[in-house]
Amino acid sequence: MYGPERQQEILRLAREAGRVEVLSLADRFQVTAETVRRDLTALDRAGLVRRVHGGAIPAGRLDFEPDLTEREGTAADEKGRIAAAALTQLPDGGSIVLDAGSTVARLAAGIPADTALTVVTHALPVAARLAGHTGIELHLVGGRVRHRTRAAVDAWALRAYAEIRADVLFLAVNGFCPDRGLSTPDLAEAAVKRAAIGAARRVVLLADSAKAGREHFARFASFTEVDLLITDTGLAPEQQAAIEAAGTEVVLV
Repeated sequence: MYGPERQQEILRLAREAGRVEVLSLADRFQVTAETVRRDLTALDRAGLVRRVHGGAIPAGRLDFEPDLTEREGTAADEKGRIAAAALTQLPDGGSIVLDAGSTVARLAAGIPADTALTVVTHALPVAARLAGHTGIELHLVGGRVRHRTRAAVDAWALRAYAEIRADVLFLAVNGFCPDRGLSTPDLAEAAVKRAAIGAARRVVLLADSAKAGREHFARFASFTEVDLLITDTGLAPEQQAAIEAAGTEVVLV
């Protein structure tokens, strides 16, 4: 089977099943896993599928939300560089809000031991990483915990963010578009993100470039509300220019 024929069959399988896995495709077509990854990359670049950890999903599934394990394994190198760059944005002895997201969790893990900060978060994985940090005054926002993201949502979380004013919010996102803004699959999660934006004087978005151009069901902000985007060098120049035109500073790492 020629490459284009195999890719067409992969696309058919993805649309029928909602997801395809690299190893199962390699076994099905009797090719190497690397060949399948190249096929998926070609389909991703054509806008027909979206690469996820271990495979791909049809590009049209805007409601798809990978679980925590998948997100942590996707674009790991890029997320590491973004988190390291975000450390320079920590206020000296001030207060921050840490959103629920795998890149933000990497930032939390990288906060130096001698740092003195007040930290507010509704993300259980972030709180777990910082609970033993003696220099941090940690405030955990409560609410209903979503299984996929381990994040607190709904009325309790919204009320908590309405009562504070932090120096910096480190924000996570599932997808962003220069013109249509920031989005996530879940309405409850979007509401908490919107409340967290309102609770901070400065908003720093941490997002790898694979999320550029992705649009999900629940829109929660525009780039006019974001002061700084830290992303990787995969961001297209035209996308960077459009984001900067909205007044957002862009740092590529």
